[in-house]
Amino acid sequence: MRMHFPPKPTIMTECLQILSAIALVFVAVYYYLTSSFDFWKSKDVPGPDPIPVFGNTKDVFFRKKHLGVYIRQLYEKYKNEPLIGIFINRTPNAIVCDMDLIKDVLIKDFSIFDHRGVVINGKVEPLSEHIFNLEAKRWRPLRTRLSPVFTSGKLKEMFHLIMECSEHLEKYLVKLEKEGEPIECREVAARFTTDVIGSCAFGINVNALSNEESEFRRMGKKVFSTSLWDTLRFTFREFLPKLYFFIMSLQPYSHLTSFFVRVVSDTIKYREENNVIRPDFVNMLIELRNHPEKIQDIELTDNLLAAQAMVFFAAGFETSSTTICHALYEMALNPQVQEKLRAEIKEFSIKNNGSIKYDDIKEMKYLDKVFKETLRKYPPGALLRRKCNSDYTFSNTKVTIPKGTRVFVPVLGLHHDPSIYPNPEVFDPERFNHDAVALRHPMSYLPFGDGPRNCIGARFAVYQTKVGIIKTLENFKVDVCGKTMIPYENNPRSLVYGPKEEIYLKLSEVTN
Repeated sequence: MRMHFPPKPTIMTECLQILSAIALVFVAVYYYLTSSFDFWKSKDVPGPDPIPVFGNTKDVFFRKKHLGVYIRQLYEKYKNEPLIGIFINRTPNAIVCDMDLIKDVLIKDFSIFDHRGVVINGKVEPLSEHIFNLEAKRWRPLRTRLSPVFTSGKLKEMFHLIMECSEHLEKYLVKLEKEGEPIECREVAARFTTDVIGSCAFGINVNALSNEESEFRRMGKKVFSTSLWDTLRFTFREFLPKLYFFIMSLQPYSHLTSFFVRVVSDTIKYREENNVIRPDFVNMLIELRNHPEKIQDIELTDNLLAAQAMVFFAAGFETSSTTICHALYEMALNPQVQEKLRAEIKEFSIKNNGSIKYDDIKEMKYLDKVFKETLRKYPPGALLRRKCNSDYTFSNTKVTIPKGTRVFVPVLGLHHDPSIYPNPEVFDPERFNHDAVALRHPMSYLPFGDGPRNCIGARFAVYQTKVGIIKTLENFKVDVCGKTMIPYENNPRSLVYGPKEEIYLKLSEVTN
């Protein structure tokens, strides 16, 4: 009996089979990457066309554009649309543009949007478990217990510490003025705010103004580093969090993590052993650790306590120093505003025999206008993030988003909307006259966010920033020079909305 075998496949047949398999895999991957791309169209929500892998954020992914700037551009492109639909990778995200809807998200329906939508992993990155990032279950009790340290009463107790640091700033500026070289405003301001946070939060004289090798200043630079490696790491974390945390779990803790855990632990140990009590942030952490029953269902580890101290330090020095820098930049560009502000500062200084009191800060009306206009034009937080914890239908629309959808509030877009702020690129403190403010929607100005999850340290930030501006302009004048960045450009790699390059200004002593 003869056996019959199937014909041996030819090379051509094998190649066709391989190509077919590759094509099938390609189609499957392409379908996976694009299967959600009709999400917003099916809801009649406008938005840019996404592309596979990146969605709408290719330029953000490669750090060619700041996410806040990109969202501002979409806000301007889809003018008068209440909602804009975008995709990060393949995931639908909403930009909420209508100010009534923004109020719903931040305040009225806050219980549904009580999470910022930031992915964290405490085992891999212990310092990420801070009050800004935490989910509602741990955020609520922590916020309640930490809020008392930021009351006006506590701030008044700490005000002399801020003023002590401002005296060091004044001496440093005298030194810089004598050297005759342009000053780099952001670095000077960052050293001042680092000293303030070190004193008011940790009870430590960190000497950032007098010591260029200050470890606190070096750690501050590390937190907000825009080096290529740190930029790639942050991008990787933002867009591929699961893979990022898996890889990072194989690495030892960073020097930054070890530093803050050590500083907080050592400070707490020293205070307890020496019975030191100060009206500051670390003292509040000690109370939390010694009375864990006041915060149920939260394990108050050294890492968790260090995370709260770290975010207060990082957010406190960086946002305030950037705002001081932007304010001085605008004063140099607008000398008539600078002179008017200096006149007000001098008025209060003379009234108090050369000093500034706590209550004076609130009474300096023109300073307040300058401060608010600076934050309008340059909000450190160019956007707000929220994530819904259940399906949600936006008011007066037919648009329903599923649980877990992230939404963005376009702060930078709102602050530069010419229908809200005419000629938005012009620096005009008079926008914040009482009558002008009363005519605007309360959601048109959000430098500190709004609602229960607004910036917990806003009051502290206001005072230390204003004191920094006061001490710089009281006896010194700032002018543009050949090294001044004109026009202004933002840094697409920066976590906060800040300048692309150093801000250099000419500093000269006021003689009158």
